[in-house]
Amino acid sequence: MALTGRAGGPPLAAPGSPALVVERALERVAAAATGRAPDLPGVSLLGERAAFTGFTRNAPWSCGGRFRAVPARDGSVGLSLARPDDIALIPALVERDDCADPWAALAAWARELPARVADERIALLGLPGGALDSPATRPPVLRSPGGLRTRRTERPRVIDFSALWAGPLCTHLLTRTGAEVIKIESRTRPDGARTGPTGFYDLLHHGQHSVAVDFDDPADRDRLARLVAGADLVVEASRPRALRRLGLDAEALVAAGVSWLSITARGRGSDRVGFGDDIAACAGLHATAGDTPVPCGDAIADPLTGAVAAAEAAEVLLDERARLIDISMHDLAAESASGPVPAHTVSLRAGQWWVECEAGAFPVARPAPRPAPGSAPPSGAHPLESLL
Repeated sequence: MALTGRAGGPPLAAPGSPALVVERALERVAAAATGRAPDLPGVSLLGERAAFTGFTRNAPWSCGGRFRAVPARDGSVGLSLARPDDIALIPALVERDDCADPWAALAAWARELPARVADERIALLGLPGGALDSPATRPPVLRSPGGLRTRRTERPRVIDFSALWAGPLCTHLLTRTGAEVIKIESRTRPDGARTGPTGFYDLLHHGQHSVAVDFDDPADRDRLARLVAGADLVVEASRPRALRRLGLDAEALVAAGVSWLSITARGRGSDRVGFGDDIAACAGLHATAGDTPVPCGDAIADPLTGAVAAAEAAEVLLDERARLIDISMHDLAAESASGPVPAHTVSLRAGQWWVECEAGAFPVARPAPRPAPGSAPPSGAHPLESLL
């Protein structure tokens, strides 16, 4: 709530129960951990990035200022413009050359169209966004059984191809349970989160190995394939064809006994892309300030997915068979958003916002950072050959 609403205005509650989904996912991670009880965070992880960045309520924009929703003829559409390439596509989206203010151009374009038509064009151009309140189209998690696992040790080995937040949160939680995590980055395009708050990156990646690979080098690709073939689990957050180009076939690896966890915007069968704010809002996980839909929290689909992915990963690492786990962030957010906002009131008392509901009265807590126990390794700190 501290991150939802207008700057200076009252904090707003989210629909459904995203915090409960995270709480139950963390309970599953703890239950699947072997040995001593792991040191896991609580549901406050939903706001951890904002604690490091200083983000706060910023409606109608997202906390980070890169996403907002605009009215369509019969609903709303939302878009994230976080990358220069996305901004460059706005003239093609709205079919106008004069787009000095991309948001003004987007708003003028959207209000003339049904939300469904705008959504289809956003998808066609591969932009992160779409129509708000788009329904779920499949279960949030699909699981396909594979072959018998060939590597079962007390300390499982996890290969992490993901970046930014959802996937790294998953592998961070696995690191806390004792897994050996090897983060794979391109030598020319490292994880974009490295340019963000250092404390947040350190928190998610401390205690892991870091390998930098030249994906155009056949020798590096061969070594990478051998590393993956000897792993317990692969975590990735790209469209399937991206890793197939490197000679990594998820289905074949799962059949051979390596589990594979895929995090995508709308599932492995979809080419839709997205970030945490637009995915959540398009799935219905948004609040309303006046007549304006506003994002819930800070990119909430990312930590929501990361926690659920960690639960799925921790459980598959106990199984004797490998599994292909296909997580759709959109459908998970849609399931988490189902249900009304519980009856409550919000009031300001001596500079502190309070929320009162059936369970009692509670202060609206500001995001608080967990201190990282140490620094994350630099990109490429661990030679690939040393881990084979």
